[in-house]
Amino acid sequence: MMIHKRLIGTVSESKKYVAGNVALQWCALAANLTMIGAICRLLERLYLGNVRAEDLTMTAAIVMFTVAVRFGCSVGAARMGYLSSRAVKKTLREKIYGKLLRLGSSYKEQVQTSEVVQVAVEGVDQLETYFGAYLPQFFYAMLAPLTLFFVLCFVNVPSAIVLLIGVPLIPMVIAVVQTWAKKLLSKYWDQYTALGDTFLENLQGLTTLKIYQADACKNQEMNEQSERFRRITMKVLSMQLNSIAIMDLVAYGGAAAGIIVAVTQFRSGHVGLGGCLAVLLLAADFFIPMRQLGSFFHIAMNGMAASDKIFRLLDLPEPEQKTAAVPDDCSIRCEDLHFSYEAGREILKGLHLSFPKGSFTAIVGESGCGKSTVASILMGRNRKCAGSVTVGDVPLEEISEESLMKNFTYVSHQSYLFKGTVRENLRMGRPDAGEDAMWMALEQVKLADFLRGEQGLDTRLAEKASNLSGGQCQRLALARALLHNSPVYLFDEATSNIDVESENDIMAEIRRLAMTRTVILISHRLANVADADQIYVMDHGEIAESGTHEELLSMEGQYAALWYAQQALENYRKEGQR
Repeated sequence: MMIHKRLIGTVSESKKYVAGNVALQWCALAANLTMIGAICRLLERLYLGNVRAEDLTMTAAIVMFTVAVRFGCSVGAARMGYLSSRAVKKTLREKIYGKLLRLGSSYKEQVQTSEVVQVAVEGVDQLETYFGAYLPQFFYAMLAPLTLFFVLCFVNVPSAIVLLIGVPLIPMVIAVVQTWAKKLLSKYWDQYTALGDTFLENLQGLTTLKIYQADACKNQEMNEQSERFRRITMKVLSMQLNSIAIMDLVAYGGAAAGIIVAVTQFRSGHVGLGGCLAVLLLAADFFIPMRQLGSFFHIAMNGMAASDKIFRLLDLPEPEQKTAAVPDDCSIRCEDLHFSYEAGREILKGLHLSFPKGSFTAIVGESGCGKSTVASILMGRNRKCAGSVTVGDVPLEEISEESLMKNFTYVSHQSYLFKGTVRENLRMGRPDAGEDAMWMALEQVKLADFLRGEQGLDTRLAEKASNLSGGQCQRLALARALLHNSPVYLFDEATSNIDVESENDIMAEIRRLAMTRTVILISHRLANVADADQIYVMDHGEIAESGTHEELLSMEGQYAALWYAQQALENYRKEGQR
């Protein structure tokens, strides 16, 4: 009952702590039996009038010793529970983290980030109680009644039998509840993860919701999901309270039956006063361990439901571990490239692309044409593609993610900057970078003067660098990318949504970088790609046109139409500013 062999095997380190916890609880029980035996013997002698002074001294010494033993055992059991819980958290979170590393940057194709966060935090915390309290109590609840039965058989057999018979009624109640509880807690966790996913999405998009005044609609959606979660939570609590009430009834009823039999046996002369008192004092101890197990049962069930989600994550199919490295010839070719996010909706439709080593290649096109999808495939984030993608003469799917990340640098318009210092963010690009190298990179992106006016490399950044402007964030992200010093750079709309001055400075650095590196630039602004060696114009997942800027203009096709439209718009803006 509620013994998950795979879970216990996964956290095998906890076995010794669970065993230690059970052993210490049993020692405390033995000490309690010794203390009650001594007290009952003293009371019987008092009743018979033949107590001696040394009896009082001996009983007092036994009581003090057993109390000290019970205290030590309680402290030790709590320590064992803590060590077991720590082992569970450490082992499971390491396994979840390792699984994500093995899944690689394409893990989002199989599992939502919000679910990963919830099972790694809340789910593992629920299993802390399972290992730290439920499992030790399970084995102790089996051992304690048998120990008490063996001892009380020397006192009065009928009372011992009645008490032992009543004990299995509690696990029977638990077994009846378990089937209902498993389904209910599975629904609880489904609602919980769905609510967490919605909350995280709305939190991330809060600014957008405010801009479009759609926050009221999302608020209503959150309220509806919260209400469904509240209802399922109340059902869980109701189940817990009802089952606890039934277990209390069984426990107290069983103890009362044992006491009645003991008193009857005393009145009929089959047991002495000391034995009768021992049965009365120990009757509840038959049921308390099993009753305590019942109180842990619902928390353990919640942990079991969480473990199902943890193992569902750990059982996700992993891409075959690749060992090939990016070759010195890091030219990239895409042949007949197809990709779909979902069946029946193809995003890329047989693309043929070439990015020679040391070239400056641009991909342009209207929003939604598949430009960023190409970037995701090249960076290994979308692996479920058909066709051929090679780096040099090595297929992309055979290159290890470590080598790919070392040799390919990706910069988007949403490059993440972490809370901390400028120095800490820059060293993510190159951990061994010295201050001179960091300042050189900052000089290249024209951010050094600003930071010298602040706290230099120790300038603090808020979450997502919200204390910097959009242009400053992109400059810092580019400086970090420069420190990475990889042979291939991929810029995905890296200059969108920033001021003109920052855009010009960043583009100047990208052009300088293209002299010595392979640069792939995805941009909606054609003025930024005019001097590229090769430009691909995408339209609805296909290559509509390709060539240099001059060649594309001479075709008078999509590129030319978009170029002249953008030039007219920019000239209109300039005239409006005069």
